[in-house]
Amino acid sequence: QVQLVESGGGLVQPGGSLRLSCAASGRIFGMYVMGWLRQAPGKQRELVARINSAGTTNVADSVKGRFTISRDSAENTVYLQMSSLKPEDTAVYYCHAAVDSYGRGSLLNYWGNGTLVTVSS
Repeated sequence: QVQLVESGGGLVQPGGSLRLSCAASGRIFGMYVMGWLRQAPGKQRELVARINSAGTTNVADSVKGRFTISRDSAENTVYLQMSSLKPEDTAVYYCHAAVDSYGRGSLLNYWGNGTLVTVSS
């Protein structure tokens, strides 16, 4: 089993910044993709950003230029630096990881419990 623990959410004013962290622990042979998705009230969960083991990133157009994803592979941790935050960024942010636990090439998806980001004056 793999556990994902998120931190860094909270209340911030428009134009402000926050940094989210997600640390993975447990049975991890290989961590292939780590990323962040978000779900705003009344909306579907959407991809925010993800990064693979090679360091290649995908960032949603809605946050491109404002959010940056990075990872510390040695610590199995992924970060989301959020800047120039807007009220429409308000959502629960979920960490995701695709993990090979046994070295057999079979990946399982894991999710964190979510951390609330509220952008409001």
